[in-house]
Amino acid sequence: MRILLVASAYNSLTQRVEAELRDRRHAVEFHLAGDDGALRTAVRRAAPDLVIAPMLTTALPRDVWSAVTCLIVHPGPPGDRGPSALDWAIHEQAGAWGVTVLQADEVMDAGPVWASASCPLPPAAKSDLYRGEVSDAAVEAVLRAVRRFASGTHSPRPQGGPHWRAPDHTRPYLRQEQRRIDWERDGTDTVVRRLRAADSRPGVLDELLGEEWYLHGGHPERTLRGRPGEPLATRAGALCRATADGAVWIPELRRRRRPGGPVGVKLPAVTALGDALPRLPELPAPLMPAEDDPVWSDIRYTERGPVGLLRFSFPGGAMSTAHCRRLLDAYRFALTRPTAVLVLGGGRDFFSNGIHLNVIEAAADPAAESWANINAIDDLVEAVLTTTDRLVVAALGGNAAAGGVMLALAADEVWCRRGAVLNPHYRRMGLHGSEYWTYTLPRRVGAEQARRLTERALPVSAASALGIGLVDRVLPCTPQDFGARAAHLAGLTAASPTVHGRIAAKKAAREADERARPLADFRSAELAVMHRQFFDPDAPYHALRSAFVRKSPAPAATA
Repeated sequence: MRILLVASAYNSLTQRVEAELRDRRHAVEFHLAGDDGALRTAVRRAAPDLVIAPMLTTALPRDVWSAVTCLIVHPGPPGDRGPSALDWAIHEQAGAWGVTVLQADEVMDAGPVWASASCPLPPAAKSDLYRGEVSDAAVEAVLRAVRRFASGTHSPRPQGGPHWRAPDHTRPYLRQEQRRIDWERDGTDTVVRRLRAADSRPGVLDELLGEEWYLHGGHPERTLRGRPGEPLATRAGALCRATADGAVWIPELRRRRRPGGPVGVKLPAVTALGDALPRLPELPAPLMPAEDDPVWSDIRYTERGPVGLLRFSFPGGAMSTAHCRRLLDAYRFALTRPTAVLVLGGGRDFFSNGIHLNVIEAAADPAAESWANINAIDDLVEAVLTTTDRLVVAALGGNAAAGGVMLALAADEVWCRRGAVLNPHYRRMGLHGSEYWTYTLPRRVGAEQARRLTERALPVSAASALGIGLVDRVLPCTPQDFGARAAHLAGLTAASPTVHGRIAAKKAAREADERARPLADFRSAELAVMHRQFFDPDAPYHALRSAFVRKSPAPAATA
């Protein structure tokens, strides 16, 4: 079928739906919602059999949904209505949730239902759940709805009448007044839940050190204590703040926009506060804590016999210069351990999206910070590529893009969860890219496929990635189970009688490749192009980066 995707942003769910539909040989086009006239033109031009809206913040025009069937993906179970569905679910501690695919109608979220799917809601942040369990349910429901529509025999169920059993549960937008934290009264669990219900957008508006900030993300701290609301310590760019009965780590802040001022940029908390931050102790977490130690850290190393597990989780998958350097230090530590297999990643959300565009945008010299960041991630990739005394597995429980995909490709094997989406390209940011991709990507998929991936700049599903050799294994499991599944498979790999032969073979192959063309040659050629793109003030990268960071319309990208 011809399907037109319409969304308010080309977000993770939209990309996954697009990739899954393309896998099933549907002809898919994407249109960014917001301009009703442009949408009407897009519908006339595409002449779709079906319109699907995976993420929509505004209503579709009546004349559009009257002329062609339009399916809306609502991140709530049948009967749920309103613009803050998942926020309310986390806010109210729902243990189970769902996604409904319904037909656009006069009343928002009230049209007839084509399909629905249920999902669990484990304790995690909203954006993590949205990209994980909710995304899985959404894809299941969308594909079922598409099959039913294609059959020509299915009639969607009206929301009402004798056969409708779901209660009408309409809720308003979850406002800041309801999200607000009462530091004097709210305990750590309550504060973390409020923060997690708003972690990506909109954040929780709060006053901190005499200014208004949106707080993004939250992790419990069970040891530190202080006067409620008081900043206590820092760790890896995050700020620890006292609650009524403990404390919470807040990884990111975004300054509230002043009238007439620029849009605030979400940044690591310590970076955002800058000179306003009082002198606080930096309390690093142990890199290799006890298995049951609840200490929060964005990088953690553990061992299970001959398997090393180096897990990392950075907000939004973005890796700043500091993130890359700390992860490289942790990787070097892991190489001192007596293991045969080292698993890099294994968390349930983003693996990596490459360099940290927000930190770059906020830097005094964005070009210089871009240069420092790309060299820091190149150093990390080089360390993985030149590891020849053990097998390295990149374990992608969630999505990866740009330099994050190329970081994964530096490993000997790439394993990903079935729901992961990969974007192995840089074009949408107007960049050529580095991270040794001109060596690793053609080596895996061939020169022609590498050209298609980087030039077409389309999302790739886990199944398609496996089919073209971009990844080696796809694990059909929930986000919550991925880490344990990857660790188990790594254990089987380490116990295999062929493991030492594979390590010897990879060392020989690396030496042969180095003789044919040194890694330094690939890096210098990539960085020569990147240097021009970073330091030319008229290069498209700067406008594209600013638009991406500030969520504004982007100019056309070229690279």
